[in-house]
Amino acid sequence: MQSKKKLSPTEAKQKIYRYCAYQERSHKEVRDKLYEYGLYRDEVEELLSALITEGFLNEERFAKAFAGGKFRMQRWGRIKILNELEARGLTSNCIKIGMKEIEDADYIKTLREILERKLNQLDEDNAFVKRDKLARYAIQKGFEPDLVWPEVKTLVKD
Repeated sequence: MQSKKKLSPTEAKQKIYRYCAYQERSHKEVRDKLYEYGLYRDEVEELLSALITEGFLNEERFAKAFAGGKFRMQRWGRIKILNELEARGLTSNCIKIGMKEIEDADYIKTLREILERKLNQLDEDNAFVKRDKLARYAIQKGFEPDLVWPEVKTLVKD
């Protein structure tokens, strides 16, 4: 395993500013990156507070961008997005704010589109197996089972 060269606080500051300017980041991601640069805890905390003060880091903004992006681009469901935001160390308040980016009407519409697309790909005659495969697919993408099953039952009749 190759050890990375330790960066000076000045070099790390320049790199981390570029890293944060490129896309929204969570505090945890930035903290981990600063430790990768070989900085000590007090230097990391100092840089983090500078990034927050100067507006480069904002967890609410990150939560909104992450939730909205994963829903619109990757077509993830709320459960998967919520779990990923929690794994990134966001506060429950930030997560709630981020989840508000997903409109209910768009959410149901996306679920239907995902199910219809998957239904067209399935080569299965048995209605029960077809329903099961559809539901598993949508649930695996993070959609709530209590929303998935009624949609699956309307798409696949006996």
